[in-house]
Amino acid sequence: MRVVFIGVLLSCLALIAPARSAESSRPAMGMIEVTVAGQKIEGMPLAWASNVVHLLGRDGRLWSFDPKEATDYRQTASRFRPYSISELRAGLLRELGHGYEVSGTTHYLVAHPKGQKDKWAQRFEDLYRSFVRYFSVRGFELEKPPFPLIGIVCPDRKDFERRAAGQGVPVGSGALGFYDLTTNRIMVYDVAEKGSNEENWQYSASTIIHEATHQMAFNTGVQSRYCPPPLWVVEGLATLFEAVGIHDSQSHQQQDDRINRERFHDYRAMIADRHDGRLPAELTATDRFFDVAPMAAYAEAWAMTFYLVETQPRKFARYLAIMASRPPFVPYTAKERLADFTSIFGSNWRLFDAQFGRYMDKVE
Repeated sequence: MRVVFIGVLLSCLALIAPARSAESSRPAMGMIEVTVAGQKIEGMPLAWASNVVHLLGRDGRLWSFDPKEATDYRQTASRFRPYSISELRAGLLRELGHGYEVSGTTHYLVAHPKGQKDKWAQRFEDLYRSFVRYFSVRGFELEKPPFPLIGIVCPDRKDFERRAAGQGVPVGSGALGFYDLTTNRIMVYDVAEKGSNEENWQYSASTIIHEATHQMAFNTGVQSRYCPPPLWVVEGLATLFEAVGIHDSQSHQQQDDRINRERFHDYRAMIADRHDGRLPAELTATDRFFDVAPMAAYAEAWAMTFYLVETQPRKFARYLAIMASRPPFVPYTAKERLADFTSIFGSNWRLFDAQFGRYMDKVE
């Protein structure tokens, strides 16, 4: 009987949500509801096979499950319909419980300790506007986020660690926050815990900017949640935006303001004399270097991104667009990753790295 159900489920998926092509920028639009491990899930199927179904939930969460574990399948709509803002707000309040309230802006729903709307909501919205402005002036046409972007601000470290553990996200002792690709949420905690002075905000600002950049990139078409680009591109962009001249370019317009001093220091200490072409090629082909030498990997990711956006912004935008258009949940092989990069920047890695190194040598 279960075999019959699986066959019905997969055949119906093919009917209501034909797999999107590589040329399409938007997923198919049918909506289904299934029960998996006792939990009802409703959303839009993005991709499927005999052993896995990938589903986009109405709240923006990504679900992946074995169709053998699904029961009670039914089609609920011919078109995808995200939860309304009021439904999302109510769901967040039920989930987070006493002590939280939810504030909305044009693009965000921010859950935070009661009475702190002015401290958090507008800051997230300001970051979004700066992000859009930055890419728009560089010829990159952004998509409108399909959902309100959700940020959760925990009142203290203890609550942050407890909620992160509940999501299955390990956080190190120095972590102030994270963006979760699965839930599509940012979670941070209030470093100040009490008060809202500018010094305390600046202490946690780089983490919030970094994680907000991840969320904005994955929700505006700059990067694809369904087939992420190489990790150096993901982290390079986030570390780029930490610099005040990037996330607040209207007030800080000098190149010096666009330099991430922490990453630049690491680059000079670890990478500056390594320009034989091997490291950029390795970072593009595989993410392994982030596990082997994370500080050096982050430094190189920032420096490569800084170099490309400062010297070849249109080409970098085309590179991002190529990766964002890949079909969902299809493995991005090392060969394909290298081919996408070289189709834009050329296949001579040694020459690319030499030019990159010469440019960075002039940065002060």
